[in-house]
Amino acid sequence: MANTGTASLTIAELREFASFTPCEQRYIKRSLDIGLGRQDAFKLWARNAEESASIRSQYVAYQELKGLRGQVPDEMTLEGVEDFMGKLIRLTAFDLAQERIAGFSAYRFLYERLLGADARPWLPSAFCGAAALPQIRPDRRKHLLQSISEAAATAPGWSTREPSFYPEWVEKEAA
Repeated sequence: MANTGTASLTIAELREFASFTPCEQRYIKRSLDIGLGRQDAFKLWARNAEESASIRSQYVAYQELKGLRGQVPDEMTLEGVEDFMGKLIRLTAFDLAQERIAGFSAYRFLYERLLGADARPWLPSAFCGAAALPQIRPDRRKHLLQSISEAAATAPGWSTREPSFYPEWVEKEAA
């Protein structure tokens, strides 16, 4: 029975990923390769000099992930919140400024995998904080902030179950 539940959750994750735009899917896979050290993102994802520069910037920004993974604060106290949230908002702002993530769902999907299930309660705040920064164009700011549902923004609790689906590059076969 437990395997059926796990399979159902994995299928739900697959469906959620499939609901994202191709641009979001590509950025999530690339970001996971960079953030989790899975692949050489330059070889796999860079199609031109502009993308190479973007990947280089992302490697630099994502250096923060190692520290963030180990310092997720307890939800019930304020201890460590400023260090964690400051870094998380800065990293979130970097990703949102790339203009490849269109809304909260894709952001949450990515960051649950980059940081783990313990970070879930902090993601709505980081997303809203980063989306409201002046570095994000005003029209985009409005769209991003409208993408977070009331349910996500006011959730009374969060699952502690780690994600099971981590999308990866799939090599196209020659016809």
